[in-house]
Amino acid sequence: MTPGRRSSTFTRLLRHGFTDPSAAERLLDSPEPAPLRDDPVLLEALGATADPDLALHGLVRLLEAQPQDLDRQELLDTLTAAKPLRDRLLGVLGASAALADHLARHPHDWRVLMTYEPRDLHPGVEEFERGLAEATDPVSLRVAYRRCLLSIAARDVCGTTDVAQTAAELADLATATLRAALALARAAAPEDAALARLAVVAMGKCGGHELNYVSDVDVIFVAESADGAEGADEVKALQAATRLASHLMRICSETTVEGSIWPVDANLRPEGRNGPLVRTLSSHVVYYQRWAKTWEFQALLKARPVAGDLGLGQEYVAALEPLVWQAAERENFVADVQKMRRRVVENIPASEVDRELKLGPGGLRDVEFAVQLLQLVHGRSDTGLRSGTTLDALRALAAGGYVGRADAVQLEESYRFLRSMEHRIQLHRLRRTHLVPSEPADQRRLGRSLGLRTDPVTDLNRAWRRHAAVVRRLHEKLFYRPLLDAVAQLAPGEARLSPEAARERLVALGYADPAAALRHLEALASGVTRKSAIQRTLLPVLLGWFADSADPDAGLLNFRKVSDALGKTPWYLRLLRDEGAAAENLARVLSAGRLAPDLLMRAPEAVALLGDGDGARSGLATRPRAQLEQEILAAVGRADNAVHAVAAARGVRRRELFRTTAADIVSSYGTETHAVEADQGALVDRVGAAVSDLTAATLAGTLRAVVREHWGEELPTRFAVIGMGRFGGHELGYGSDADVVFVHEPREGVREEEAAKAAGKVVSEMRRLLQIPSSDPPLLIDADLRPEGKSGPLVRTLKSYEAYYRRWSLGWESQALLRAEPVAGDPELGRRFIALIDPLRYPPAGLADEALREVRRLKARMESERMPRGADPKLHTKLGPGGLSDVEWTVQLFQLRHGAEVPALRTTRTRAALAAARDAGLISPEDVATLDEAWVLATRVRNAVMLVRGRAGDTFPSDPRELAAVGRYLGHGPGHAGDMLDEYRRTARRARAVMEVLFYGTEL
Repeated sequence: MTPGRRSSTFTRLLRHGFTDPSAAERLLDSPEPAPLRDDPVLLEALGATADPDLALHGLVRLLEAQPQDLDRQELLDTLTAAKPLRDRLLGVLGASAALADHLARHPHDWRVLMTYEPRDLHPGVEEFERGLAEATDPVSLRVAYRRCLLSIAARDVCGTTDVAQTAAELADLATATLRAALALARAAAPEDAALARLAVVAMGKCGGHELNYVSDVDVIFVAESADGAEGADEVKALQAATRLASHLMRICSETTVEGSIWPVDANLRPEGRNGPLVRTLSSHVVYYQRWAKTWEFQALLKARPVAGDLGLGQEYVAALEPLVWQAAERENFVADVQKMRRRVVENIPASEVDRELKLGPGGLRDVEFAVQLLQLVHGRSDTGLRSGTTLDALRALAAGGYVGRADAVQLEESYRFLRSMEHRIQLHRLRRTHLVPSEPADQRRLGRSLGLRTDPVTDLNRAWRRHAAVVRRLHEKLFYRPLLDAVAQLAPGEARLSPEAARERLVALGYADPAAALRHLEALASGVTRKSAIQRTLLPVLLGWFADSADPDAGLLNFRKVSDALGKTPWYLRLLRDEGAAAENLARVLSAGRLAPDLLMRAPEAVALLGDGDGARSGLATRPRAQLEQEILAAVGRADNAVHAVAAARGVRRRELFRTTAADIVSSYGTETHAVEADQGALVDRVGAAVSDLTAATLAGTLRAVVREHWGEELPTRFAVIGMGRFGGHELGYGSDADVVFVHEPREGVREEEAAKAAGKVVSEMRRLLQIPSSDPPLLIDADLRPEGKSGPLVRTLKSYEAYYRRWSLGWESQALLRAEPVAGDPELGRRFIALIDPLRYPPAGLADEALREVRRLKARMESERMPRGADPKLHTKLGPGGLSDVEWTVQLFQLRHGAEVPALRTTRTRAALAAARDAGLISPEDVATLDEAWVLATRVRNAVMLVRGRAGDTFPSDPRELAAVGRYLGHGPGHAGDMLDEYRRTARRARAVMEVLFYGTEL
């Protein structure tokens, strides 16, 4: 070839889409395609394929494989003269290296591409059976199967069939193949064939007439004895049917030089791979009536008899169909289906989730699950929805008003695009995969095969992400949008979900009072105002989040209350619409229990805290104590009197309590923007510190208000508030009182009587003002840990404390002082109080034997006397075995004994003291981990109970819905409350075993 001609050819090849024109030139110069070298029609046809380089290479191989020169010339002449064949053949060669390999091995098979004319484009099962009829063994069946597949692929890549028709043809070919394989199995064992009636029921995509190029073909086998016999003869018939079914599976699944056809997967049968391969019809029915799970009824949506005894297969479908359409009445039906979908996503390897076309978020399975869920709910009463084909079912759902018409059109378009991607990915190597290729060359071929020619890689990724986003968005709203259409004004011609169907759907979602829920939806979504329009946009997604909680009714009711209070406030709906996290955070908070919604209802403007932001910018970020105290003191300073000042302080406290509860709920449930807190201990520490700091700041503000009201700027006596118990340990829960002791010291020149009177008035006023009935939650001050308990004075001087502790202090008081820490008032006086008590709580000589025995006796007495009557000790988080008391008393005993010699033990925080004991070698790391886990879990349970019930409790709720809500907070999904209780008992049991050794044993 001359240089000028070579340059011209190179340019033409490049223009026609070849990525390696030099290699293409060499191929064109080879003897076989030489007659076509200068044929512009051939280059044009090659350039129209998905991969011109691959198509040319495959063509050269096919020409080389022709056994005779006449055969080669026939192919060349046909390529030149017959455009339909040229387009089909080159289209296949440019899209499928695997089918090019087949043609190279079977060079006469290209002629099947001339078989189908426009008048007969779409063969059915019978046509494919004729194509497989000559197969006399498994190898020849594989060859015949690939020959038929070649014709399907040719029509597909040329656009003669669309993706749905291609999938239906592939299912028909699979049906014909199953029949041929069963015929081979019967011919190999005629005695087995005579004993049993065997039906092959297709499931999954084959059953739904929507098969992929390469996919497991899911089946279920049903058998009866040929003569209807029972007993021993029936057993023999089942054994014979099992041998036939096994042989059929081997014929289709085994790999030879021709490859395999596809695996036959029978794992959707009762009991899965652990169950018998073949069952009688009655055995199937009994299983589904008694033991089947929700997903098994979902799978039966696509059941279709395809091979063997079709009459028996029809009996199977007819017998089980009523059970399928009762599945939506099962408890936790929707939750089970959604949980299964989440489990599928969770099992995708992290390295593949962004490339997973089928199972990933926004993938094909999202469409299929949503459609099947709607079918199972509404197909009970609407038989028009009972199709096993996804697109047919979607159109029926739209026609019936169960899905918006516009949504259905968008979803079908995206589903078709994603299925087309899946088909072309699999067609290349005929391998079972749903991963979008990562190599640019593969993406280029894939994009071109879908008609994207300008910039195939960029356009493919843009289109794929756009369609995936559409699927994900519509998947979230499909189940909920029609509920709004049931209560809102629709445009003329639009179908409306009937009230009965709307109630069915709400019941399936877990709403206990669907009539009330519909009233709330009507109030929120009806009308033509901007508020109603925005809420119609928000509600479909919100309804899904409410349904994901233990109490959807409460979530919807609370949302209506908040919207009624704030609906005319411009920023409210804008916040929910425009800030991604705000709406989901609000839904989680409103449906998680009573405490957070109650706090929000008293000041709905706190919804603003739920907006977007990370770290310190987040509205839910914990605020430092100094910042809280500064805000409260400023509010107190602006007030006219002490009552108003403390009301302002309590208002700040209410808002901050809401901030803390909302952050806790969001971190525990997890949202699109907030991952579930991995370290539960860190979450507990954060809540404890936030509530404790807020309580301290509130007390500081109250103290300032009382002093200013009665004495101006200075109290006649120095005054300090000492936090005790959980307060001093920075471990307050949502339902905790503030345990404190009060200490004062007369200022110079002030008589002790006057100072004592002033201090007493401060205490009584603080307690009164913090408990005045109002819309804000009260803050209860508990001073029972003071010297002499309830019978002793509420407040003492520092000298009085010194005298008391020197003369009369009891062992339990030294133990109680372990968590004493100044929280408000005069800092210097607080420090001096701590210096006074340090020798008591960290005795220099450790704990004497008598004192040790007294602590143990006191603990044993408390266990036997203080447990509430009727309570289950194993589930009591405070006093039960392995509960808070067990862990804290163990830790405190080590502090009493070793605090003087181990400085790190001198902390008021339980978990920090445990870590210090581990680091000092006093407790093994394993025992520390056991105690810490139990303490964290018990604390979380107490917080959960308060969040859910709105009142404190030390044991699990008895109400099933409340128990489920506690379980959701602790990370247990719907229907797993029993698992939660088992986990608590197990954790507490291990902690108790450690405690008995460390506290009552000899290892101190």
